[in-house]
Amino acid sequence: MPSEVSYQRLLAPPKQSFFVFGMRGVGKSTWAQALFPEAPRFDLLNEGVYQNYLRDPGMFGRELLRIPPGSRVVVDEVQRLPALLNEVHRFIEERRLRFVLLGSSARKLKQAGTNLLAGRALRQVMLPLLPQELGDDFDLAEVLRFGSLPIIWRSPAKQETLEAYVQLYLKQEIQAEALVRNLPGFARFLPVAALFHAQVLNVAGLARDAGVARTTVVGYLDILADTYLAWLLPAYEGRLRVKERKHPKLYWTDPGVMRAIKREFHPPGEQERGILLEGWVAMLLQAYGEPGTGLGRRYDGLYYWAPAAGGTEVDFLIERGREFAAIEVKARRTLTARDFSGLRAIAELKGVRRRTVVFLGERSFNTEDGIEALPVDEFVRELVAGRV
Repeated sequence: MPSEVSYQRLLAPPKQSFFVFGMRGVGKSTWAQALFPEAPRFDLLNEGVYQNYLRDPGMFGRELLRIPPGSRVVVDEVQRLPALLNEVHRFIEERRLRFVLLGSSARKLKQAGTNLLAGRALRQVMLPLLPQELGDDFDLAEVLRFGSLPIIWRSPAKQETLEAYVQLYLKQEIQAEALVRNLPGFARFLPVAALFHAQVLNVAGLARDAGVARTTVVGYLDILADTYLAWLLPAYEGRLRVKERKHPKLYWTDPGVMRAIKREFHPPGEQERGILLEGWVAMLLQAYGEPGTGLGRRYDGLYYWAPAAGGTEVDFLIERGREFAAIEVKARRTLTARDFSGLRAIAELKGVRRRTVVFLGERSFNTEDGIEALPVDEFVRELVAGRV
């Protein structure tokens, strides 16, 4: 695909000041440049700019004095110098400047005790390219193999770009920002954590396989979340006749990055394709349902459901008021009775109004007991239209 191809993102800018967080390479800077081409831009990834403000944070404020009141101002990689947010706060109050604050990590801001401007700036999250953004270029097989980060998607050499991406993440995000003391330990942890993609998290097992302490793994998982590479999906804790499992599931935000960390670039086989498809659907549900993605909050909670006994499981449970929608993901073209077992088990959960299987077939259908089977493209259309 030509490197000059660009896509219009669905994230809409608020009128007031706001943060945009997201993993490296997701397109935050490109998006801000396209929307605010005339806005003054302060790029803290530029080492000269960074060092100047590090030595003299007041220089940032003196430069802001030259900007007309009410103007937009873009600050890129804001997490590198959290102290600058004091000046951001002051200029929002005194000169009504409207800041676009871009960052690939919220960790240093939290470590510095920053309150993210006490509500004076909204918090947005940019995710990898969505089918709606890719339009006719959307290719599910390509997305599951290489992911949909713009920096990767546009590359004519996706494997090499993904390999470089992983090294860049370790060098710029982890080592340069001193997020961990033991970089070799973190590097060992990453491919082990990638094996837990779309799996119930076993922290003790992950720590044992990575050769680090359990408490260290908990900290490493926080880093993955704070740098937007991965996130945890909680188990639903409703009261059925069986006891629900309490451990969350781990999902990586982008399948290509997750596979690159494991050094897997070949077309995924059938078993891996199921895990990848489930993880990709999880990202879509985040994008179209969670607050902060700019696409509107469409539900009150997102969980998975898996009673401890019986072996049944439902991949996703959407809570909307007192009602639930249950979603199961199957990377198969044809479905058998076994593929509906989890959705049949969850029918006894009070408030379940819709049960859906997302699969790779070409035609939708309903079972006699009211379960819907939707091909991926139809499910995406339902999700975009707000009907999921």
